[in-house]
Amino acid sequence: GGFPRAGAGCGDGILFANNEKATMQNLNDRLASYLDKVRLLEGDNADLECKIREWYAKVGPSCEPRDYSCYHKEIEDLQNQILCAAMETNKILLNIDNNRMTADDFRVKYETECGLRQNVDADICNLRPVLDQLASCKTDLQLQCEALQEEMCCLKTNHEEEMSCLRKQATGDVSVEVNACPGPDLRKILEDLRCQYETLMERNRKETEQWYACKVEEVNLEVVTSSQEIESSNKQVTELRRQLQALEINVQAQLTMKENLESSLTETECRYNKYLVELQNQISCVEQRLAEIRAEMECQNQEYKTLLDVKCRLEQEIQTYHCLLE
Repeated sequence: GGFPRAGAGCGDGILFANNEKATMQNLNDRLASYLDKVRLLEGDNADLECKIREWYAKVGPSCEPRDYSCYHKEIEDLQNQILCAAMETNKILLNIDNNRMTADDFRVKYETECGLRQNVDADICNLRPVLDQLASCKTDLQLQCEALQEEMCCLKTNHEEEMSCLRKQATGDVSVEVNACPGPDLRKILEDLRCQYETLMERNRKETEQWYACKVEEVNLEVVTSSQEIESSNKQVTELRRQLQALEINVQAQLTMKENLESSLTETECRYNKYLVELQNQISCVEQRLAEIRAEMECQNQEYKTLLDVKCRLEQEIQTYHCLLE
C-alpha cells in the first residue's frame, strides 16, 4: 500500500514539474512577445520622438510659448499706420471745418456787400429824380435867360426906334412961328428923358445880368455837386462790383477746394478702409493659423502624454517581469 502511494506522490511531482515547465514556457513566450512589443513600441516611440523633435525644431517646444516677436514689428507698423491715417483724417476734417467757416464768413461778407450794393442802388435811384429836377431847373433857367435876352433885345430895338422917331421929330423941316413966349427947351427935356431912360435900362440890365449870373452860378454849383455825387456813386458801384466779382471768384475757388477735399477725403477713407479690411483679414488668418497651431500642439502633447503613459506602463511591466524572472 505504501508503494502505490509513493508512486502517486511521484506522479504528482512529475505533473507539478510539467505544469511548472509549461507555466515557465508560457511566461517565457509572453515575455518574449512583450519584449517584441516593447521593442516595437520603443522603435515607434523613437520615430515619434524624432518626429516631435523635428516638429519642435520647426514650430517650437510645447513647454515654452511660441515666439511671436517677429509679428510685433508688423503689428506695431500697422498700428502706427492706423494712427497716422486717423491723424490725417482728423487734419482733413479740421481743414474742412476751417474751409466751411471761411466759406460762411465769405457768405456773410457777400450778403453784407449785397446789402450795401442794394442801398447804393436805392440811393442812386433816389438821386435820379433830383438829377432830373436839376436838369429841368437848368432848362427852365436857360429858357428864362433866353427870354430875358429876347426881351432885352426887344427893349433895345424899341428904344432905338423911339430914339430915331424923336430925332426925326426934333430935326424935321417944320417951321412954326408962334407969337408967344418961349416955351421949355424940348431938346433938353428929351436929353434928360433919354439919360433917365438909359440909366434905368442900364440899371435893369445890370440887375438882370447879376440875377442871371447868380442863378447860373447856383445851377452850375448844383450841377457840379450832382456830377460829383454821381461820379462818386459810380465809383462806389464800380468798386462794389469789383469786390463782388472778387468775392464770387473766391467763393467759387473755396467751393472747388471744398469739393476736392471732400473727394480726397472720400478716396482716403475708401483706401484706408480697404487697407484696414486687408489688415483685419491678415490678422484673422494669423489668428486662425495660431488657433490651428495651438490645437495641433495640444493634440501632439496629448499623444506625447499618452505615449509616455504607455511607456511608463511598459517599463513597469518589464520591471515586474524582471522581478518575476529573478
